[in-house]
Amino acid sequence: MQVATESVHVARQPILDQRQKVFGYELLHRASASATTCDEGNPAGYASAQVIGDALLAVGLETLTDGHWAFLNLDAESLLSDTATVLAPDQVVLELLEHVPVTPEVVDAVISLSERGYAIALDDFVPGSPAEVLLPFARFVKLDVLALTPTAIRDTAERALKQGVTVIAEKVETYEAFEMARAAGCSLFQGYYFSRPATFSARALPSSHVTQMQLLAALNQPAVSLSEIETLLKRDPSLTYRVLRTVNSAGFGLRREIQSIREALLMLGLDQVRRWTSIWALAGLNSGPSELVTMAVIRARCCETIGQELDESARGDSLFLLGLCSLLEALLGHPMAQILSDLPLDAEVKAALLGAENHPRHVLDAVVHYERGEWAEADALAGRLGLNAGSLPRAYDEALAWARTLTRAAATSSS
Repeated sequence: MQVATESVHVARQPILDQRQKVFGYELLHRASASATTCDEGNPAGYASAQVIGDALLAVGLETLTDGHWAFLNLDAESLLSDTATVLAPDQVVLELLEHVPVTPEVVDAVISLSERGYAIALDDFVPGSPAEVLLPFARFVKLDVLALTPTAIRDTAERALKQGVTVIAEKVETYEAFEMARAAGCSLFQGYYFSRPATFSARALPSSHVTQMQLLAALNQPAVSLSEIETLLKRDPSLTYRVLRTVNSAGFGLRREIQSIREALLMLGLDQVRRWTSIWALAGLNSGPSELVTMAVIRARCCETIGQELDESARGDSLFLLGLCSLLEALLGHPMAQILSDLPLDAEVKAALLGAENHPRHVLDAVVHYERGEWAEADALAGRLGLNAGSLPRAYDEALAWARTLTRAAATSSS
């Protein structure tokens, strides 16, 4: 079966020190693997959200930066929504784009980020511009060596250095420009003379836009409960995958096994869930679930119901995750072992997904055999599990009805 999947692409360009050693990388959104500039015509915040959200989760921050600083562009919307704080302050430099209006709200947001330990960079800084008011809160300024005279670069670098601000020369395209900028007081350098941006690509997981919007709406309700959020997440393996990846990411700073979606939500916290969901919605994920996503939801519900039938209520959530993740290999186009390295799942569930002969795997195999119409194999496994003769058919029928209800609700919501 061919599945429509969305690829995400992020370019990185190195920022080097005076010895031309890598200090960090600026990360840039690309619409395709061959694109050389950020795509036009998208809503405000799209590129920022795409890089912070899907690109970092799909490609991986560690892969993109190799432990160096990640310079991330922020427009006004991303800055004021505080979405960048889903990443740790010791990993990122938040680069305020030159077209952001320096309003009182923007100044307050920059001050708040600085006080929380985030490094701020002012992009395309121009002496005498409104951005001057932000200079005391910045750790870096970027100077366009093509737009400024050597004198302006030297004077601006002197002022910035007196305030403890590091100066980055950008758009350095020749050796002469490099030497001029270094002599003027710049200590970091970026431009085509060193390297053009290199693009990294990864396949993003198909997702239900309707479910995301429903989740976003629920999160904006002050009295939303953890159970409501959990119910919405259970409708979409894409969202579940992103929650699990976020909990296990270096940016979140926590790596441990997760037994259930609820546990992941408790660890992540409502504020973090709100921020990440805003990013995913803004990043414009796919607008409809594929057939494989529907199959994964059916498997998840069926595995959960079997756990309840076996009076394993403590295992029900783990079995739901097992079924939900069972088709990630087909959805993402990567080996299951590689995918699982990024997910903080219970060790027994991980082993089951990798084919180990354990109890969760027997539950999943029984469901898969029934799904394929392999009745003899399904009955044999059901017997080994201690299920009554009609338990598996009932569980699967109930899972189909549950998935059908979700599909109708999604269709109604999107019409």
